Amino acid sequence: MGILSWIILGLIAGFIGSKLVNKTGQGMLMDIVLGIVGAVVGGFISSRLGLGGVTAWYNPYSIVIAVIGAVVVLLGYRAITGSSRM
Repeated sequence: MGILSWIILGLIAGFIGSKLVNKTGQGMLMDIVLGIVGAVVGGFISSRLGLGGVTAWYNPYSIVIAVIGAVVVLLGYRAITGSSRM
């Protein structure tokens, strides 16, 4: 995937993940960063489970994996810091 694809996937996954966990968005830049980190974490987890990784931003499977990764990152951040904001 190219850099633009990662940014688009990051924005979509980060926004959805932050809405699921915090009920509010983190802001465009933080949603992009959260989504990209979530895509990496989700891809790592899914590949370890033998499900494949993130392939393209327009692939619904990749978006679901990235959202799951973003939720894991947000919940991990919340557990470590005790804060609901990232």
